[in-house]
Amino acid sequence: AGTWKSERVIASRQGPHLRLAGGGAGIINFCANNYLGLSSHPEVIRAAVEALEKFGAGLSSVRFICGTQSIHKDLEEKIARFHQREDAILYASCFDANAGIFEALLTPEDAVLSDELNHASIIDGIRLCKANKYRYKHMDMQDLEAKLKEAQKHRLRLVATDGAFSMDGDIAPLREICQLAQKYDALVFIDECHATGFLGPNGRGTDELLGVMDKVTIVNSTLGKALGGAAGGYTTGPKPLIDLLRQRSRPYLFSNSLPPAVVGCASKALDLLMESNAIAQSMAAKTQRFRSKMTAAGFTISGKDHPICPVMLGDARLASVMAEDMLNRGIYVIGFSYPVVPKGKARIRVQISAVHSDEDIDRCVEAFTEAGRTHGALS
Repeated sequence: AGTWKSERVIASRQGPHLRLAGGGAGIINFCANNYLGLSSHPEVIRAAVEALEKFGAGLSSVRFICGTQSIHKDLEEKIARFHQREDAILYASCFDANAGIFEALLTPEDAVLSDELNHASIIDGIRLCKANKYRYKHMDMQDLEAKLKEAQKHRLRLVATDGAFSMDGDIAPLREICQLAQKYDALVFIDECHATGFLGPNGRGTDELLGVMDKVTIVNSTLGKALGGAAGGYTTGPKPLIDLLRQRSRPYLFSNSLPPAVVGCASKALDLLMESNAIAQSMAAKTQRFRSKMTAAGFTISGKDHPICPVMLGDARLASVMAEDMLNRGIYVIGFSYPVVPKGKARIRVQISAVHSDEDIDRCVEAFTEAGRTHGALS
């Protein structure tokens, strides 16, 4: 059916241009989450080396036993300051952060209301908790309001949504969500993995972009995409919540501490963002260039104004075959199909990075146009 997934092997560092194992030098990379190009930034790499030499390779422990170093506390403070929240807690990944919050926060007396297209880690985290579960139609505020009315019988209500949806490149209507949350006395949780670092005037995410930073209660995000690209995730929000998570969140209590080199990477990435918003702001023009040129060529691009640019093809086999053809043309992209996306909605997800040149983007559009004509995606 074209849904079997294979892994390509990269023989170079992450960046806009790659070398693949067995040859394939000079490949232009359009499918990494390296939004700001910081995965190979010299200052980020230097910070990792310095942390490795000073604090060692790893802690061989969880945080509460003997795995908390000064750099962990410093990074948590920096994350909270960046998001303008009271406190933050680190995890091995944002998948772990999402697995750890709902079970610790919600009881059988509570309710969680989740967008139907939320990331798999949010869905899995919600499954772990004993709260009453409601699923509302994707970004449908009428359906969310109906579910909130229904959930009034519960003690506490938590609305959970991605800030930016990773498969479709669309942005949650946070203003409307926060208005409904205020009307029906609910808390708001957002996953910002595909927003932190580059959405909003200072790259703080969708809540900054939409002017609701003071209305979103809990932010989960990652260090493994725009913020250095290595690993790690976090929850930031009210200090009493963070204190509770340190006591009861299972992925935090039973997972090793983040390696010092990873902490060093992320800390330097945040420094670069807080010193200047120039890197974050460079994304908009490049994203618009790709989207407009692809639309003019005849492709359907999902989402709006986000560097995730899904090229909608529908058929899983077509997406897979076209992605292979694109690689032969020097463009690294991947076909996405079921179960990663719904059946009948296969696509090639292109991701624009701040370190792509205009020439890189134009070459990608040219390759798509050639491959699209070859395989019948374009007339």
